[in-house]
Amino acid sequence: MKRTGPATLAVAAVLGLGTGFLVDQTLTAGGRATFTPSIMLSVLLVALGAILIVLALPIARATRGTAGDGARPVDPFQALRIAMLAKASSIVGAAVAGFGLGLGIFLASRPVEPSLGSVGTILATAVGGAILVAAGLIAEQLCTIRKDDDDEPPAPGPDTTPSHH
Repeated sequence: MKRTGPATLAVAAVLGLGTGFLVDQTLTAGGRATFTPSIMLSVLLVALGAILIVLALPIARATRGTAGDGARPVDPFQALRIAMLAKASSIVGAAVAGFGLGLGIFLASRPVEPSLGSVGTILATAVGGAILVAAGLIAEQLCTIRKDDDDEPPAPGPDTTPSHH
């Protein structure tokens, strides 16, 4: 599995930013109020990040030899599931942070000063998304297993020739 790259996160954030801006633009063009996310969204994003780190810690302890004498072996499928959840969480976190920033940019571009409550929840959404990105990247790092010497096939020596029998 390849690690989550900064380009992937940047694309997700830009798509989220554009979506957030367009959602508010469409709502106000239709005569409706702008979208304000619930404060529970940012709480859930932070909670998901914390749960993700907690799930990744036993894998990190087991692979780095800090789990103690009674350590269980690492289930590679569980490690892969948690690593994929971490990757998905970081991408979703980037998109949600971008969405919150898009909503905030739309509100800042309006001639009317927005209410403090809506600005607070929009900023909390962007910060919650950023925290989820950080937690996802940390959990992905924790689930990384060191590469063994046995993982690479032996290089052919200068005196060995391939057999075609």
